[in-house]
Amino acid sequence: MRCEGILYKELGEIGLKQEDFKTIIKGYKKIKIKKGDYLIKSGSIVKGYYILISGFLRSFVLDFDGNEVTTNFMVKNDLILEENSFFMQMPTKENIIAVEDCVLWMKDLDTFNNHFRLYEAYREWGRSHLVRNLFALKERTFSMITDKASERYLALLSSRPEIFQKASLKHIASFLGITDSSLSRIRKEI
Repeated sequence: MRCEGILYKELGEIGLKQEDFKTIIKGYKKIKIKKGDYLIKSGSIVKGYYILISGFLRSFVLDFDGNEVTTNFMVKNDLILEENSFFMQMPTKENIIAVEDCVLWMKDLDTFNNHFRLYEAYREWGRSHLVRNLFALKERTFSMITDKASERYLALLSSRPEIFQKASLKHIASFLGITDSSLSRIRKEI
C-alpha cells in the first residue's frame, strides 16, 4: 500500500479536505534503505518521521554493558517516530535498523511543523498517534513488571504475529525481557 492510501484513510476519517490532503502528501519524500542499514543511529538528531511502506525494522538501545536491547519492531504501514529526538532536537539513544530492505515515506521536521500549524485534522491525526504510542509504552512497561514472561510471549504472538515470521528469536527474547533459553523453554511448553 502506498503512503497516500494509508494517510488518506486515517486523515479522511477525521475530516481533512481533499485539497489539504494533496498538500500534505507533497511533503513526503520516498526513501529506500537496505537490509542492515540504519534508519536512525544512536547519537544523531532525528530530522524526520517515517511511514513504512514495505520491509521490516527493529529498534534497540544499548544497555550499560553494551548489549543490544530490542525496544520495538516496525512493520508495513507503521508510523516511525523517535519522539524525543524529533520534537526536542536532541541526540537519540535509540537505533532503528532495517531487518529487510525497506521503502519508507519521510517528512522532515520543518514541513511537519508547517503542516501541523496549517491543518487541524493533521494535528488531530498526530495527536492520536502520540496518544497511542504513549498508551502502548505504558502498557509495555506495566506488562514487563506484572506479567509472566509466558504471558508477554502469548500477548505478542496474538497481537503482532508477523514479528515471529521476520525477527530472530534472539531479538524477540530481548524485546520480551528474557533470555534466549527462556524463550525456547516457553515455546516448548506452549
